[in-house]
Amino acid sequence: MYKVKEVARLAGVSIRTLHHYHDIGLLSPSEVKSNGYRYYSEKEITRLQQILFFRELDFSLSKIQEILDAPDFDQEKALHRHKKILLEKSRRLERIILSVEQTLQSLKGGNQMTNHDRFQPFDKSQIEQHEKMYEKEVKERWGETEAYQESKRRTKAYSEEDWKNIQEEGAEIDKQIIGRMNQGPDDLDVQRLIDEKRKHISKYFYDCQLDIFRGLAEMYVSDPRFTKNFDQLQPGYAEFLRKAMYIYCNRMED
Repeated sequence: MYKVKEVARLAGVSIRTLHHYHDIGLLSPSEVKSNGYRYYSEKEITRLQQILFFRELDFSLSKIQEILDAPDFDQEKALHRHKKILLEKSRRLERIILSVEQTLQSLKGGNQMTNHDRFQPFDKSQIEQHEKMYEKEVKERWGETEAYQESKRRTKAYSEEDWKNIQEEGAEIDKQIIGRMNQGPDDLDVQRLIDEKRKHISKYFYDCQLDIFRGLAEMYVSDPRFTKNFDQLQPGYAEFLRKAMYIYCNRMED
């Protein structure tokens, strides 16, 4: 296990950055002690590496979280794509360096450069083509659903501050549910908070109909990545959510 200072030093990022990633739900520690100390396991270190790869490719934090938390995210495939994009960036930098040399030679009376030669090294079309592959796959899998289209329309306009507020609001709902787990999933207060959770999704992402909400409940336990994220907040929370959400949907359908 690594302390937050060790992770910051290892990855070359600030402690403040790691705290921010935790606050917005992008990178949660494996364990948070009662004194507030954060500890990270190898799994979180691996996720941080992926985050930094995507940041190097100029992805926004909200987009990185969307990609990493997607049920079908493939780490090996992502690494191969990172490599392709970084190699293209490397070649682009080499072309720019060569252009600088040619420009210097031109100033000294050497061969004159054409306008095409001056600006061709700055072409980013190949890099942008690779970066768009992620978005394309998401569209192919979910793009035909109304929920996806609505979510994309709304989230496109969100700033980093918006995302932070949305994450904090969602985290507060989870915190309140966790505080009532001992009352059981059918408890009235728990069911009220489950309703808030559904409204939170509808408010910020898409109209969360009961069939979608029920599907989310099932995914929270069937997909190990979702289960891990919820159970990091409280052991057994994913299964508790599933039960509470099913009870909620059944009651709403009556």
